[in-house]
Amino acid sequence: MDEVTDVGGKQDGRKSGGKRRQVAALPWRGEGEALRILLVSSRETRRWVIPKGWPMKDKTDFQAAATEAYEEAGLVGVIAEQPVGEYEYLKKLKSGAARLVKVDVFPLEVGSELETWPEKGQRTLEWMDPVEAALAVQEPQLRDLIARFAGVALPEEERPAPHLAPTPVRVAFQRLRRRVTALWGRYRR
Repeated sequence: MDEVTDVGGKQDGRKSGGKRRQVAALPWRGEGEALRILLVSSRETRRWVIPKGWPMKDKTDFQAAATEAYEEAGLVGVIAEQPVGEYEYLKKLKSGAARLVKVDVFPLEVGSELETWPEKGQRTLEWMDPVEAALAVQEPQLRDLIARFAGVALPEEERPAPHLAPTPVRVAFQRLRRRVTALWGRYRR
């Protein structure tokens, strides 16, 4: 695993290359055959993810990732100062629009799990072996990142072909097509 620390300098910027940027913690414990990865369910879609959120003012990115792990899963531990990797996904916004987001992932060696935390009861938590965790997430880049971090190979026969998320342009065109179709139906009556 990477060298870890509890302190560090502030990293700035919410955007990276024109994309929105988030930070995430990759919670882990144990070593070798006993290595486990913690996944949490997302609140809306209930799919398996890792704790993540937006960068926080007056916190470094790795500190913000550790805060997300505490808020979403009640985890306390030692977080790596440098990301182990990144992945991208399409985040659905409240407006209905989708935005491509890059997520920097910081490994978090979990030292303890708290009895209560801010989002307790809003998510499901599950410790999984690395292969199980990698195959449980939907984002192909996150799946590969988990496997790389754990040093495991994913079985090809169990590894689903990656489904590429629609681009923001495609989502906008689909929305426009639905609106035009709805308006066309009103005027044809």
